[in-house]
Amino acid sequence: MRDVVILGSTGSIGTQSLEVVADNTDQFRVVGLAAEGSQIPLLAQQALDTGAQAVAVSRATSVQDLQLALYAEASRRGWATGEVQLPRIVAGPEAAAELAAMPCDVVLNGITGSTGLSATLAALEAGRILALANKESLVVGGSLVTQAAKPGQIVAVDSEHSALAQCLRGGAAAEVDRLILTASGGPFRGLSREQMRDVTPSQALAHPTWNMGRVITTNSATLVNKGLELLEAHLLYGVDLDRIDVVVHPQSIVHSMVQFVDGSTLAQCSPPNMKLPIALGLSWPDRLSGVTPPCDWSSAASWTFEPLDTDAFPAVELARHAGRLGGTAPAVYNAANEVCVDAFHDGRIGFTQILDIVALVMGEHTGSGLDVGSMLVPSDQLTLELVLEADAWARARAKDLTQPTEHTH
Repeated sequence: MRDVVILGSTGSIGTQSLEVVADNTDQFRVVGLAAEGSQIPLLAQQALDTGAQAVAVSRATSVQDLQLALYAEASRRGWATGEVQLPRIVAGPEAAAELAAMPCDVVLNGITGSTGLSATLAALEAGRILALANKESLVVGGSLVTQAAKPGQIVAVDSEHSALAQCLRGGAAAEVDRLILTASGGPFRGLSREQMRDVTPSQALAHPTWNMGRVITTNSATLVNKGLELLEAHLLYGVDLDRIDVVVHPQSIVHSMVQFVDGSTLAQCSPPNMKLPIALGLSWPDRLSGVTPPCDWSSAASWTFEPLDTDAFPAVELARHAGRLGGTAPAVYNAANEVCVDAFHDGRIGFTQILDIVALVMGEHTGSGLDVGSMLVPSDQLTLELVLEADAWARARAKDLTQPTEHTH
């Protein structure tokens, strides 16, 4: 029996993780849940469904609402207040990190964005297995995270990195030639940069194969998500950035591939369903049975692959550049993008301006500025404070650049 803490429990990854746990109650027990606090009734329901000992909300203002929701949920289940064991509530910006360090076997980090970094570090420092769905914390933290992790302590939950981990079992590290990340291409595959200039937020959120949250769906449309995944693959598996390729595979059946020195390529294939990598993340290195229906080999199907159009989608090469610079550059790439995604959805900038502004902020960061947050700090000098300073500087700069006065649509 593995005791599990789920961070970001009300989000897409979190809710699916709880479904995997519910299907395998002989294998897993949830001891802690953390969420932002925007979906209090759902969080209360999850807490009582799982019997979690502790529940964390990052919004301290949500505590009273959560207490009321827990009592309401308990009474709705026909329990007198005294008979049901209500969880202890932890609140505030560091609440998720506090839960990440509580006694358990596995911490699944499904928080969205760079706010998941302190929880990632807390889980690693506490010696927990970290099932990582929050790629931003690894990308932003870089060497801080990789140095905090013992070998095998981080298990990837992204479908691409889970695929790579499975394929890497097929050979020794010295036999690996290249990692090949597959990308669906998003809703704008085949369009030129010019054709994407006027796309709307609703078009950007219409992903052809995956159902995800707003930020990650937009990142899939710009391919920033693939840029972050490139950096994550480099950090997780120690493969040079120039030995990691991205190939467009619209069917999203082949989740990624590993090419070996003898010319052999291993691919991991399954219908697009996040429960598979989640289950592997929780049970690694073992597989659970019947997690998701496999590929159907009884009916005809075609899988296609095409090179990435880096002119139309500059996000991957920009991420590769950030990775080569190292240090605080990936944090700036991520932070500027998160601000630009919000600005795009608020109608302040156009779709193609997202990457224009990210590139501009990154260019300023790598130039030598006098403002401490704007200066590139190399990987060997990285501290959590410097990462957070660079993150804050990039957000403020991107916010300036996305004001309608400076950038009209």
